[in-house]
Amino acid sequence: MEGMVKCSANYVPLTPISFLERSAIVYRDRISVAYGDIKYTWKETHERCVRLASALAHLGTSPGDVVAALAPNIPAMYELHFGVPMAGAVLCTLNVRHDSSMVSVLLKHSEAKLIFVDYQCLPIAQGALEILSERKTKLPLLVLIPECGQPAAISSPRILEYESLLEKGKLDFEVRRPRDEWDPISLNYTSGTTSSPKGVIYSHRGAYLNSLASALLNDMSAMPVYLWCVPMFHCNGWCLTWAVAAQGGTNVCQRFVTAKDIFENIAQHKVTHMSGAPTVLNMIINAPASEKRPLPGKVAVMTGGAPPPSHVLFKMEELGFHVTHSYGLTETYGPGTVCAWKPEWASLTPEGQAKIKSRQGVQHIGLEELDIKDPATMKSVPADAKTMGEVMFRGNTVMNGYLKNLEATKDAFSGGWFRSGDLGVKHPDGYIELKDRSKDIIISGGENISSIEVESVLFSHPAVLEAAIVGRPDDYWGETPCAFVKLKEGCNANAEELIKFCRDHLPHYMTPRTVVFQELPKTSTGKVQKYVLKEKAKAMGSISKGKTTSRM
Repeated sequence: MEGMVKCSANYVPLTPISFLERSAIVYRDRISVAYGDIKYTWKETHERCVRLASALAHLGTSPGDVVAALAPNIPAMYELHFGVPMAGAVLCTLNVRHDSSMVSVLLKHSEAKLIFVDYQCLPIAQGALEILSERKTKLPLLVLIPECGQPAAISSPRILEYESLLEKGKLDFEVRRPRDEWDPISLNYTSGTTSSPKGVIYSHRGAYLNSLASALLNDMSAMPVYLWCVPMFHCNGWCLTWAVAAQGGTNVCQRFVTAKDIFENIAQHKVTHMSGAPTVLNMIINAPASEKRPLPGKVAVMTGGAPPPSHVLFKMEELGFHVTHSYGLTETYGPGTVCAWKPEWASLTPEGQAKIKSRQGVQHIGLEELDIKDPATMKSVPADAKTMGEVMFRGNTVMNGYLKNLEATKDAFSGGWFRSGDLGVKHPDGYIELKDRSKDIIISGGENISSIEVESVLFSHPAVLEAAIVGRPDDYWGETPCAFVKLKEGCNANAEELIKFCRDHLPHYMTPRTVVFQELPKTSTGKVQKYVLKEKAKAMGSISKGKTTSRM
């Protein structure tokens, strides 16, 4: 329309940097970060981040450069989420469970100019740099992060120290804001093979929008107290690194995540919000009575990362936690959906409520569209809770693309939607429910078996702590469900008992015919590594028709 003028007065690129700048004014003297005896206010956190950005610029960091971090949920890791983008650089947070080989691959692929390393991860980082050196690859500068309040033992002139670096930064540094809100703010690697890492690029715009959406779907009002259980290296802590700043909250950091520490931190800091994968929730509900403590008030919990069994949600509610189920992928900045609660569901039994809460739900406020589509025709499946299709996303909180992998980016966006690779159904009310990863679906005698459904039944058995279902080769059926189970401490159950339990609650073709009792291999974010279990099931070979097997 005539009269419109787009200028700096009415258009400023969206960026989470503004959250920190505002909180430094509104909540300047309130606690921003708590970690043991270490506490910072929002004024102090802002100043430390400005100094960090200034120091990075002084070291020659240019806009668009990648700065890596290998650290757990500690204050420095939180500061890097602001200091790095304030220098115009791109933050690449690495999984602390990676070995030196994987870290070297990711450093080379990302072309990181610096890497900030927690003191406990130093051997891994040094091993990675040795590998890069042997391959004549340019080495990133290493900045060591010592334990807060402890002196650093620097063994090499090539290693800088975090606090010393901050001291060199200037408070009058002019923050480098993005010229375009689509500029990259972070780089997050999906779990993959060392030969083909997939670096997911986040934009300032997407991070800004998903941060606000995460705060909204968590009912996070002003000044929340957030306990860090989700790794900040995983989807930038599901974007809650920035969301807590937007609301002027307190970040309660913890190096390790145990049930004992969770209950103690909740009691000590009067935690109001936390997040965690279903494995974290499972750890909480199965904590010994000696470790559990009464909750000081309502604690809102966002769960995701893997489909939560309804039994786990039910037990969490019994303890007094209020659970919100979200779902997403690295490519959707973490949370992309929410099982938005409806008042009429409150009249259902607790078990019925938990079953509904285990659905993945609808798109959150920051995402444009969510659908279940036939991946071949791109037509929406009927909302009948039966017809399976692929979960697809569209909106501003979908990644920019995969770093240096245009072909994979085009494949992921084929048809104008982001293809998740997850299979699900749509209920008549429009809410979606995940059934499996397309690669995890079990096809037995022509029937599709959802591993998630079978796992949910096993989780409801009183003796089962954890369960995972994969397909085992079968000469007659093609494959049959194979259960890997970890029992609760002090509980006993054999294969026959668990198989009968499943048969009583599931169609017979979905019932596991093999049960293996063992620890379940997991990623650092709590996801079961099914590919490891699939290899084990494959090595067992075909199961004889009609035979039940059990292994310890």
